[in-house]
Amino acid sequence: MEKVFNGAGEKIQILADNMKNRLIGKDDVIRKVITVLLSGGHVLLEDVPGVGKTSLAKALSDSLSCSFARIQCTPDTMPSDITGLSVYHMDKGEFEVIPGPVVNQIVLADEINRTSPKTQASLLEAMEERQVTIDGNTITIPEPFMVIGTQNPMEMAGTYPLPEAQLDRFMMKLSVGYPSQDSSIKIAEEFLGGSLHGETEQVLGAEDIIAMKNEVTKVEIHKDLVNYAVSIIEDTRKNHSIKCGASTRALLDLLRAAQARSYIEGRDYCIPMDIIESAKDVLPHRMILSADARMNKITQETVILQILNNRPVPQ
Repeated sequence: MEKVFNGAGEKIQILADNMKNRLIGKDDVIRKVITVLLSGGHVLLEDVPGVGKTSLAKALSDSLSCSFARIQCTPDTMPSDITGLSVYHMDKGEFEVIPGPVVNQIVLADEINRTSPKTQASLLEAMEERQVTIDGNTITIPEPFMVIGTQNPMEMAGTYPLPEAQLDRFMMKLSVGYPSQDSSIKIAEEFLGGSLHGETEQVLGAEDIIAMKNEVTKVEIHKDLVNYAVSIIEDTRKNHSIKCGASTRALLDLLRAAQARSYIEGRDYCIPMDIIESAKDVLPHRMILSADARMNKITQETVILQILNNRPVPQ
């Protein structure tokens, strides 16, 4: 990889190790968040309170010398609290545009499903077009740009479901999960020793991430693998358990995530496993189950696994 991508593998490892110092025993989810970062996508972290969703987002932002903003979403959060607003100055006789927190490189939308759908929708333009419009004024968001949304499971009180258009803009939906017993012991020891919430060193700059993102786009995907990815997407649209299948954006995210996974693995070409593993995180949250599937307690994850098992893998 060093010959092809100028030592990017070492940089990725440095970033991952730096985040592991902050989030113990969560190597897999850290790796997937880095995959989303290098893909130019956004990630949604859904899990019960207190398992480290916000800590994971902070571990990433603190490891990068990028601008960071945290939006604490509440029922009374307004769209202007996210996008910004224009203020009229009587002494100057003119309006001044004040950008909101979304005009940053790493944006944490904490407990995003506790704010109203109207406020949730204020992120749509930024997440898709990398810009925000305030009273007719368009502000470009600097690269690299990534939204990290955290949310509690929908069965918890005080939550609003994210609209489909919002979910479709998140490349991956991940669960942090409870730590293992050994990891819990290590967390407890560091907590009692006063080192659990120590400062996280900035190890990479914005230019490093931008350079790696550009290299990810150069990872080769054979046309057979492209056809394989398209077939998986088509299967989600034809499955009787799915009311609404994966979108075209989902296909593009699947291909880019596969490229990023290959890149992190040290390859300049994709293999079928890159498509298969990426599909498990990129596709489920974008699909809407049919009424019968919900009644039978079938999940999107189960459907994706069935599709992957039934679809022949290209050789």
